[in-house]
Amino acid sequence: MASEELARKLQRRLRLEEAEEGGPQPAPPAAPAPEPELEPAPPARAPTASADAELSAQLSRRLDINEGAARPRRCKVFNPYTEFPEFSRRLIKDLESMFKLYDAGRDGFIDLMELKLMMEKLGAPQTHLGLKSMIKEVDEDFDGKLSFREFLLIFHKAAAGELQEDSGLMALAKLSEIDVALEGVKGAKDFFEAKAQALSSASKFEAELKAEQDERKREEEERKLRQAAFKELKATFST
Repeated sequence: MASEELARKLQRRLRLEEAEEGGPQPAPPAAPAPEPELEPAPPARAPTASADAELSAQLSRRLDINEGAARPRRCKVFNPYTEFPEFSRRLIKDLESMFKLYDAGRDGFIDLMELKLMMEKLGAPQTHLGLKSMIKEVDEDFDGKLSFREFLLIFHKAAAGELQEDSGLMALAKLSEIDVALEGVKGAKDFFEAKAQALSSASKFEAELKAEQDERKREEEERKLRQAAFKELKATFST
């Protein structure tokens, strides 16, 4: 009711000002008659209703965030090359391949179970609370899972020295075969060369292990042949 009364007063004031600007011409006696046209009260009330609805939506989202039930907002297109300029394009491509490898659901996110499997495969299994803590540290939209941007944020924090040495995220960064300290900062070292060297070391170890196993197998076969020859010789002398 207050807003309707205010609208009427404003309309009357506007008419008086228009009459004054028009000169001494008398206003028609039936001027107040168009009162019914002042009925568009709903438009006057609309901004208040809209503001109330927006405030209610914000409060509702804040409540969802506090309860961990908020859905992510995708308000803009994410460009990793502009948001993480300290990483080379090659490194971002490789991190993207790694992200997709562990995104088993192919939904663009790494959830709690997928992170659990990732840490197990990297050789650093975490407790349920540890996994939740890892996600929480970089979970910008409070959806309880890692987007690709939040995944890159892990390596950004690792390169900037913002992760605790004994944290799960630091273990992820160290065990991912990606040396961000070397590659991430202005491309100080070519990532693929570092990775090739790591693969070469792993291949050398596997070759040495296989050679050792082959040697043991050969020695075992020779031992069996000697035993068989001895038994045959013993049988010859026994007859």
